[in-house]
Amino acid sequence: MQTQAIFDFNKNSNIENWVIVDDVVMGGKSSGDFKLDADGNGMFYGTISLENNGGFSSVRYRGKTESTKGYSKIVLRLKGDGKRYQFRVKETIEQRHSYVNYFTTSGDWETIKIPLKDLFPKFRGRTLDIPNFSGDTIAELGFLFGNKKAEEFKLLIDTIVLQ
Repeated sequence: MQTQAIFDFNKNSNIENWVIVDDVVMGGKSSGDFKLDADGNGMFYGTISLENNGGFSSVRYRGKTESTKGYSKIVLRLKGDGKRYQFRVKETIEQRHSYVNYFTTSGDWETIKIPLKDLFPKFRGRTLDIPNFSGDTIAELGFLFGNKKAEEFKLLIDTIVLQ
């Protein structure tokens, strides 16, 4: 089976293209961060605040644009905190909406497989009435946390692969 690594974290990974976007962009007070942990995994973590209509934190990665031709799913190897996260992609940097799907972590290392065709369009929290992802490229990907609760979160990421 053909695979293409989009990001494989290790202690020497360059994470400068991983950028946090919190609800502060709209006046909220949530606080997320992204760094490498001691084992070289990507670590997305922080605190969600519902103050000022806030409630989310996200991390976005813009590396080189990846072709999705010949692949049918995204495979994530990660370890969460038992909470629900959103995985997001954009076909182009200019695209305003994202294609998303949700997954709930178990608290252990696990492999999450998300069929590309199951990624559905959302913009600013609203589902759009347009078709699901059918693009040929991924120019941006990321994770978003926000479950309408004031809480802490932590997600460790080992690999992100097209399969």
